[in-house]
Amino acid sequence: MALVPCQVLRVAILLSYCSILCNYKAIEMPSHQTYGGSWKFLTFIDLFVVAVFWIIYAYDREMIYPKLLDNFIPGWLNHGMHTTVLPFILIEMRTSHHAYPSRSSGLAAICTFSVGYILWVCWVHHVTGMWVYPFLEHIGSGARIVFFGSTTILMNFLYLLGEVLNSYIWDTQRSMEEEKEKPKLE
Repeated sequence: MALVPCQVLRVAILLSYCSILCNYKAIEMPSHQTYGGSWKFLTFIDLFVVAVFWIIYAYDREMIYPKLLDNFIPGWLNHGMHTTVLPFILIEMRTSHHAYPSRSSGLAAICTFSVGYILWVCWVHHVTGMWVYPFLEHIGSGARIVFFGSTTILMNFLYLLGEVLNSYIWDTQRSMEEEKEKPKLE
């Protein structure tokens, strides 16, 4: 029996998730030292994908993920793209220390990424006449500007939250390790 494109897509996604799992720092390997490079600190903003998608989905599913897509993308795959991101973020935060750049550099990178992505979404609309995210069709241009601005602010907030949590987790762990290494005076 020949594979239909949908089955090929499912296998490709399964393999990509397996490769992601293999990249988590279970043992010390040289490849982990370069994984993500200086941009690795951006991973916590993936929480943005989870939050915004499910908020809009709960408000009106047709605005972000029309039922028509169920014919092509099964429910488990939707959760694979929009839900399983969260546990992977939390696992990575606990298993990998992130060396954040200066706060101004990090926020500048987030803003640059955000503006670049917004421009790309607008460019796709300009070329095709269709919005990448269907809910953008249902709101006015002023509301789009407010939405894009608020999402940029949210991404900056999530970046700062990731920085604070990373610092808290890894500074606490370092303090505990230093306590164990100190000789006890009795």
